[in-house]
Amino acid sequence: MTQRVAVWVRAGRCFLLACSVLLSACVTGGVGGAKLAQMPPLQLQDRRVEISEVAALAPTPELLHTDDAMLDFVARYTGDIGSERQRLLSLHRAIRGRATLGIDYDPAAQGTASEAFHAQTANCLSYANLFIALAREAGLDARYQWLDVRPQWTRMGERVAVRLHVNAVVHLSARDRFMVDLDPLPSRDITDAREISDRDAQALYHSNVAMDALADEQLQQAWANAMRALQLSPEMPHLWVNLGVVYRRSAQYDAAETAYLAALGLDSHERSAMNNLTVLYELQGRHEERDYWQARVERHRDGNPYYHAWLGDQAAEEGDWRGALGHYRQALSLAPEDAGLLFSVGLIYRELGEPRAALRYVGRAREQASLMSEKQSYEATWLELTRQLAASR
Repeated sequence: MTQRVAVWVRAGRCFLLACSVLLSACVTGGVGGAKLAQMPPLQLQDRRVEISEVAALAPTPELLHTDDAMLDFVARYTGDIGSERQRLLSLHRAIRGRATLGIDYDPAAQGTASEAFHAQTANCLSYANLFIALAREAGLDARYQWLDVRPQWTRMGERVAVRLHVNAVVHLSARDRFMVDLDPLPSRDITDAREISDRDAQALYHSNVAMDALADEQLQQAWANAMRALQLSPEMPHLWVNLGVVYRRSAQYDAAETAYLAALGLDSHERSAMNNLTVLYELQGRHEERDYWQARVERHRDGNPYYHAWLGDQAAEEGDWRGALGHYRQALSLAPEDAGLLFSVGLIYRELGEPRAALRYVGRAREQASLMSEKQSYEATWLELTRQLAASR
């Protein structure tokens, strides 16, 4: 879907990945809680829904609750293992193993840890709930992690989708961490990562429920869950965007504008808030303001290295490797230490028959990579290029 502004999930296979560092977190302001108290009730055709009704309409489940069957599962597969690392590996194998639990991916599988355990299906957030709940019972330091995903654009260069992803990370020491996921995102698609609190995870649960309800035209449930998400985490900008979308769908345009501006107050670069303001002002015939935010969107897009990388990908699909190189070099000028961009430039030089340049950029990518899987992949390509260069002499 291209018009929803929500936590997009992308998951499938179970995955365990050693990681060395986390990327920096976004810095947000403190305006969220104050703004939330000022938001109006939801106005439907036949009634008003008050903020005082939110708790009853959108109760927050215990995402990490464990029952006796889950405790028995943890004891069976980790109870007699002293090493934290071995407990982690054993638990991970047991959760993914077809002969043990065998979790399947279901994008509609919203749910708590216990619901995922007994249904044996999960999406990315419910799988994180399950793994974190079981890992903590096994005495492991397991936490939620948020991944920002490389943006996508249409052929005309307009941004069409916000993709966010949640998984779990287990700390074994100050420098030894493992990321646990379903069908992991390619490392080149991850633009930022940060740990989030259990309360933030509850907010994301409500946000997902809100967007599902909105897709089904259930405005009351969408609004109640969007509001509950913000009551839990009022400083998350994209949650304000989601609330604004609900208000816009109920034709409460002033409230929608307030929500979008609140998102921008927390993060002045919130792309979805800018995009939604252009839509809102177009609906209202406020063309001067629409043009202002449209220009902001375009400037932000043009300053985004991943937009230029996307243009490079389009050129590469058409076999225009020189054009692809130009776009990727522009991307690198904006993010010169991005390992994924460096690696892609190396691959382009390989396609252009310039192995020395390819080797140089792949080597730089290897040095900049933060994830062990990235380092291993880049190392393998670097060794292959080294052998090819030696054989050509």
